[in-house]
Amino acid sequence: MENKPSILIFVESRYKISRKRVKQTVQRVLETNGVRTRVEVSIAFVGDRKMSALNKQFRGKEGTTNILSFPLQEGESTRLPDDVVRLGDIVISYPVLIDEAAKEEMMVDDRADELVEHGMLHLLGLHHE
Repeated sequence: MENKPSILIFVESRYKISRKRVKQTVQRVLETNGVRTRVEVSIAFVGDRKMSALNKQFRGKEGTTNILSFPLQEGESTRLPDDVVRLGDIVISYPVLIDEAAKEEMMVDDRADELVEHGMLHLLGLHHE
């Protein structure tokens, strides 16, 4: 990919996430979907208290959830002055991620990859039914 994406990653200190894998997943999704422009995305791994608050504030739902995506493309394209397209934010609940990985009998990093990919597709406007 000619234009490396700007990937801002926030991980609450007690959580173990491979930032390298997160970045590789984002790049793979962008390449697979033919995104050629420079983009910026932020991804946060948070606890259930923070996720529950976001879920209530933005979806009106009680309790936690595995992932929330906040695309900035709902309206005019958000371009930074340096011609970077700001896609939006992905927030992932680390405790839910751990639970789901255990239930699916998969590695935590593999489940994180799935959630990051899912969130990226939302930010690119590709929704599931």
